[in-house]
Parts: sequence; C-alpha cells; structure tokens
Amino acid sequence: MESARALRSAGNEEFRRGQYAAAAALYGRALAVLEDAGAAAAEERSVLLANRAACQLRDGACRGCVDDCCGALSLTPFAIKPLLRRAAAYEALESFALAYVDYKTALQVDCSIQAAHDGKVVSQLLCSEAAGAQLAAISSRMAKALREKHGVNWREKLPPIPTVPIDAQKRWSVPSAGASAGGAPPGNTLQGDPGQAADGIERARALKEEGNELVKKGNHKKAIEKYSESLKLNQECATYTNRALCYLTLKQHKEAVQDCTEALQLDPKNVKAFYRRAQALKELKDYKSSIADINSLLKIEPKNTAALRLLQELNRA
Repeated sequence: MESARALRSAGNEEFRRGQYAAAAALYGRALAVLEDAGAAAAEERSVLLANRAACQLRDGACRGCVDDCCGALSLTPFAIKPLLRRAAAYEALESFALAYVDYKTALQVDCSIQAAHDGKVVSQLLCSEAAGAQLAAISSRMAKALREKHGVNWREKLPPIPTVPIDAQKRWSVPSAGASAGGAPPGNTLQGDPGQAADGIERARALKEEGNELVKKGNHKKAIEKYSESLKLNQECATYTNRALCYLTLKQHKEAVQDCTEALQLDPKNVKAFYRRAQALKELKDYKSSIADINSLLKIEPKNTAALRLLQELNRA
C-alpha cells in the first residue's frame, strides 16, 4: 500500500505538470501493485482508475477514459468524479444520450453542482427545483444535438437513468491543486455550496476581464497572470484562447499550443483555438500538425480568410 500511495502521489505531481501520459503510467503501476489486494483496496483502486481516466480525457483518449471510469464506478458506485469524467468522454465522442444520463445521475448525487467542466467539452449543468428537482437542461448545445437526432421526444430515447440511493446522495468537493499529495488530479472545483461556486465563477470572469484590459494595453505578461488566476477558479475556453494569444505574442509557442489544446478539450469546434494552435505549431516548424488544425478549422468555417491565408503559407513552407 505504501508503494501504491507513493506511485499515486508521483502520478498526481506529473498530472499537475501537464505530463498526462507519465501520470497515467504511474497510476497504472499503482494499480498493478494493488491487483491482488481484493476488496480491501477497492476504494484506492477506484481513485486510481478515476485519476487515470482524467489523464486519458486530457490526452483525447476518450474510449480509454470511459473504460477506466466504468472500472472505477464498479468499485465505488455513484462516485462523482468518474461519473463526470465519463460524461465528458461520452460527450466528446458525441454519445450525447449516454453523457446526459451520467450528468443527470451526477446531479442526483449532488444537485448543487453548478459546473462540471473536466477536460473535454463538458456542458454547464443547471439544476431545476421544479418537478422534484429534475434536470431542466444540461446545455443548449447538447439538448440541440439530441433534439436534432431524435426529434422533440428525444428524452424518450434515452437509456434508463439509474436511481441513486439515499446513502450516495451527499455533497462532494474536488481538492484543489494544492491539496494533499494523495488527492485526485485537479480539475474544475465542484463546490458543495452553490453560492460559493457562483462567487468563484464571478471572480474568474472579473480576472479574465482584467486580463483583457491588460492585453489592450499591450501588457501581455501581466495579462497571462490574470488569466492564470482566472483558470484556477474556472476553466473557460475563452480564457485559454486569450492566454494562448498572449503566449503567441511573447513567442512562447509551446505554451500557446498547450492552452489551445486545453481549449479544444472544452470546445472541439473552437475556431480561435484551432487557428492559434496552428500559428504556434507553424512557428515550431510542425507544419503537418499546423495544416491539420487549419483543415479542421475550415471544416467549421470554410470561408475563414485568415485560415485560408495561413494554409497558403504552410503549403509554401
């Protein structure tokens, strides 16, 4: 167990550094150590699987994330983190019905959850007090996708939504990046107090606006600090793309790529993220990946003149 805890702690540190593959490998080694521990280590194994799922989500390995989350939930049913991470992976895979079921199940566990962003595109959750505190909507985008596929009666096409037992309905909170080394990988904070969550989101928005004003003044280094503070409170796509622009201006191209990748995990069709990552990759002389990003952008906006111009430059490179 000591060895497994040490491996988990090392994995958490790699996760915080953005080294998701290394973190996943460490969590896998910890799982191997606990392989023969049986029921005594069920909770620890569940946490390790959920942590590895977070790594796979960040790296875009959504099917692996789903598998690990299923494993974690088999060991600790209705655990909030694997539910939300599996929902995120399902949504990225465009399995919107399965994502909806996981989100609604998570809201049964704790309907105070205000936002459930955890890696890929994860919609804002809204909890309605009407009709027994049922889910009013998880996001207009997801609802629209389900409605387009199944029509106005799309809810009738959903898989069965499990009933969460009373003893599993509790308040949860995700440790921050500064939590104990044994904690799970940091993600967006899920506050047990809705007011506290709202305050955090509002503060994040204010910090982002301060960053925007600094960009207008040409103070990109200070703007990066403001955006970074904002992202600690709320992982928002626009904040990542704004910080990426600052990194591009300061010629910190690897950091720009990372921020755009984070933004695309939150919104796989974000035009700014594709364009700015393509710009950064061009400067890093990764022309193949840059062209791939521009082509992805042009599938979304075929007449985007800036992207078409950059593509011409890349084809001449």
